[in-house]
Amino acid sequence: MGLIAALPMYDRAETAKSNDRLWAAIRKTLGYGPDTLTRDMDVWNIWQSPDLVLSQTCGYPYRARLHGHVTLIGTPDYGVKDCPAGYYNSVFVARRNDTRRALPEYSNATFAYNEPMSQSGWAAPMTYMSALGLNFANYTSSGAHINSARMVAEGHADIAALDAVTWAMIKKYDDFAKDFHIIARTDPTPGLPFIAAPGTDKSALFSALEVSIDSLSETDRQALQIKGIVDIPAKQYLIIPTPAAPPD
Repeated sequence: MGLIAALPMYDRAETAKSNDRLWAAIRKTLGYGPDTLTRDMDVWNIWQSPDLVLSQTCGYPYRARLHGHVTLIGTPDYGVKDCPAGYYNSVFVARRNDTRRALPEYSNATFAYNEPMSQSGWAAPMTYMSALGLNFANYTSSGAHINSARMVAEGHADIAALDAVTWAMIKKYDDFAKDFHIIARTDPTPGLPFIAAPGTDKSALFSALEVSIDSLSETDRQALQIKGIVDIPAKQYLIIPTPAAPPD
């Protein structure tokens, strides 16, 4: 198959070319890697491939299955408000015309989540709700943050928790976001880390990422909302609590 690079986590039509240019800069700095990003392969096959040069994963898959089987390179800093560098949180969103304004009022609501092994879509909101002694009455899986948002917008769900970076992109690119309002935000957790195959030279790849992010045009930096890269130790990912899986 050959070497693999993929940046799937914040890749959408409006950001794809900026991600392409970021990868081109990384590849040039590294001096090796595939010509183009892979976009037509299951993410688990990407993340677990021995040919993986670079990808981005979520904190939950990293601590649950990938830790010890990949090289943790570093974490991009998206400058998320009220979060330390490299950290992010989840934003609970609901329809603006919904008269409920606080999480306790949603105890009989339907919650849309992207997938069970998502830090921002499942683990963080469930941990936050549990700390408040709250729960939702119903749960529905959407397959992606953007789908969760659309389910709320279309009335198929009442509330969803979205990755703060994804939410910022939805506000920028999707018209339905104007009909949403924020109910609450979860506590910050480490952001979505860059990973590579076992045995990768972490220092070299971290440096290549740092140089390449710095070299991006202002237009690409704004499109990707990326500020830089930080080194968050693996232990900071591993100590994050993991809630029970969604009910069947």
